[in-house]
Amino acid sequence: MESPLPDWTLEPIAHYLDLLDRWSRTHALTSLEKEQRHEELILDSAVLLPFLGPLPARSRVVDFGTGMGIPAVLIALARPDLEIIALDKSNKKISFVRQAALELRLANLVPVVGRAEAMAPLRAHAGVAKAVGTLDLLGGWWRRHGLPGASFWALKGPQGPWEAPQGFRVRTYPYQLPSRGQRTVVELVGEDVPDHHFLGAPEDAAGGGALAGLDDDELA
Repeated sequence: MESPLPDWTLEPIAHYLDLLDRWSRTHALTSLEKEQRHEELILDSAVLLPFLGPLPARSRVVDFGTGMGIPAVLIALARPDLEIIALDKSNKKISFVRQAALELRLANLVPVVGRAEAMAPLRAHAGVAKAVGTLDLLGGWWRRHGLPGASFWALKGPQGPWEAPQGFRVRTYPYQLPSRGQRTVVELVGEDVPDHHFLGAPEDAAGGGALAGLDDDELA
């Protein structure tokens, strides 16, 4: 199957994972075993790229609760034409993301320490999050920071219930990781957005496209 990652991202991805390994020895950034990180962090994040495909250059994407910069770093690598804000309340984690941005020369990646509920509106064209909070929490953040009509995509586990937060509709797109099982992309979009703007799964995204049963080796 065709990978959604450009070939030129593979070397910097390896650099990122090496940097994460070195920092984690001292700062305990992740509990994932080293051999699990490519699939759980990189392969899982790559599912979002086709959903972001229609965004024009200079659009702003916010990654809420970015942690070690996931999925922000991957998106910034694959889409250098977008502005990616990596937002987290942890100074330690954002310090790592700053170092990753420096070493990978990601001028479009903007690490920010802060709490989404307390910040001035970021006026983003798209929002993402991986394994962060409830849909109600994410919906509250997105009401504050998303532009009217903008979609939010959350990487979640295999099962809901996926109840729509107030003011939003929900669509779900299941996909399968090689060894870590089924996951779901949950899309939030405003109730007042016309149906023809409520995107279905991209052809090469979750639920039957290039990532439906993608092997980890194909992104290595």
